[in-house]
Amino acid sequence: MPSTRKIITGILIFLAIIAISGSMFILDETEQAIVTQFGKPVGKPRVTPGVNFKMPFIQKVKIFDKRYLAWDGDPNQVPTKDKKFIFVDTYARWQITDPLQFFIRLRDQRSAMSRLDDIIDGETRNAVASHELLDLVRSTNRKPEVGEDFLEQLENLDSISVGRDRIEATILKKVNERTTDLGIRILDFRFRRVNYVDEVRNRVYDRMISERNRIAEQFKSEGQGEALKIRGNKERDLAEIQSSAVKEAQVIRGKADAQASAIYARAYNKSSQSRELYSFIRSMEALERSLDSNTNVVLTTNNELFKFLQKP
Repeated sequence: MPSTRKIITGILIFLAIIAISGSMFILDETEQAIVTQFGKPVGKPRVTPGVNFKMPFIQKVKIFDKRYLAWDGDPNQVPTKDKKFIFVDTYARWQITDPLQFFIRLRDQRSAMSRLDDIIDGETRNAVASHELLDLVRSTNRKPEVGEDFLEQLENLDSISVGRDRIEATILKKVNERTTDLGIRILDFRFRRVNYVDEVRNRVYDRMISERNRIAEQFKSEGQGEALKIRGNKERDLAEIQSSAVKEAQVIRGKADAQASAIYARAYNKSSQSRELYSFIRSMEALERSLDSNTNVVLTTNNELFKFLQKP
């Protein structure tokens, strides 16, 4: 009997421990939960961190995340209002604000993501189809800063009527209107990327390449014109320098000849001996230039040269 009593007591203690452990659950600061009984929610949501209690065995705990959750949309091909096909890639951040309503309507996070795909993608398509491409890529009408002359055409960009920021805010508002009964709230919505489809993008790239080639040819022609201008200026400057040098050389020669003539004149106008010496030197120079070893000269007695030869 005593041993049987001990066994029964041990069993009761074991069952009590199981019952107590089954009736307790701990919530983290990042978690919130609801208690279900036979698949149906019981009581209010449990949002306070720490130890919480439930009935063991027949009640279960469904835990949901309390933090901000990420939603990433798939890139979709969407036509704009001005009939331009683009790829739109979006993302959003959301939060479970009412875990009880969330459990009733969606059950789990996977179902919530699927529902958000339908809601957010649908509102994104409607917004893109209702606005022109320029409104989707620009937020303000500020004038771009132009640093090069060939970019002056950017100053005349068309004005936007709505803008990207307002379109994102509109999508966020409409999405929240459709998710109020789901126990969730969309905190933020953004366009991650907006791009042309491949066919249109290739045409845009070709047009950009041709435009840059045109600009390059313009620069090249301007450079060639400037090179020809520089060569012409060089040839002109060279001709001016050469003509100035020739003119200066002629002036120097003229001055030298004038100085030589002046010296000769002063020498001739001195004394008779000087004039005779000058006459003699000039006559000798004339003989040196006109006579050689094979030349015979016949002179009269009254010739000036004969006089110098007779009385050297």
